[in-house]
Amino acid sequence: MRRLPPLAAIRAFEAAARHQNFTAAANELGMTQAAISYQMKLLEERIGFPLFRRQAKGVTLTHAGLRAQPQVAQAFDLLDAAFAQLRGEDESQLTVSTSQTFANTWLAWRIGAFQMANPQMAVRMQANDNLADFARDELDIAIRSGREPTPGLHCEHLIDIDFTPMCSPGFLARHGGTLAPADLLHLPIISPHDPWWPHWLREAGVAVEDGSVRPGIRLDSQAHEGHAAMAGQGLAMLTPFFWRNDLAEGRLVRPFAQVSARGFGYWLVCLPERRNVPKIKRFREWLVAEIAGDLGHGA
Repeated sequence: MRRLPPLAAIRAFEAAARHQNFTAAANELGMTQAAISYQMKLLEERIGFPLFRRQAKGVTLTHAGLRAQPQVAQAFDLLDAAFAQLRGEDESQLTVSTSQTFANTWLAWRIGAFQMANPQMAVRMQANDNLADFARDELDIAIRSGREPTPGLHCEHLIDIDFTPMCSPGFLARHGGTLAPADLLHLPIISPHDPWWPHWLREAGVAVEDGSVRPGIRLDSQAHEGHAAMAGQGLAMLTPFFWRNDLAEGRLVRPFAQVSARGFGYWLVCLPERRNVPKIKRFREWLVAEIAGDLGHGA
């Protein structure tokens, strides 16, 4: 067990010994000259001998003070170097965790712009749908879907999740060019197990029970479902925000105007105490601005 004097007193001694002046040490540390004097009195009482000679024109180190000063200064240099290294490592890499859908349909297409704007930083993106564990996975920031903020984390709402059926132009042409909602009960459906299907159909006036609409291809993310729809394999239930470019460029079409929602959204989450770490703050601000720009152009 270490028997160190109070760290505040040691810090005051290091500054006073370096400046050979209590007033200069007080200015550096944001303290009063009286506070420095008090800390020196506590330290000298603790160790049992004086460290400074008080004189009319100032202070000078005693023999004991001269012996202690270089070692204390070296200790503070080592502490400063240790934390500087941590700060440097922390700023040198940003780890972002996001869902498969958000990564593959939106973020992966844009994160290079953030990297180019921050060339000193390595940006690492993890794409999975697991719960974000900031302690275990050493994450800086995460993007996850949910109905509401996650307790204990700083959360910022990014977008609402809505959905509507989409397919390729060729698929629509093969099935007459126009569809009614009830036609979906008899057409190839991608991921029919998705609960969004019965929800959308009921809002469209089609009576269905919860569960599969019919047998069909089951895929594990909206990103895969959208690409399967572009390949003409059926209708997929997709979020227009993620597929706006594919809709604009004619790779996908929306047979229906109706868009439904179930109260879910995407959230940016991080540890509350780290929300203003410079690299996290820069990414947060960039991400919010990018999404706002896309929303401003319409889905």
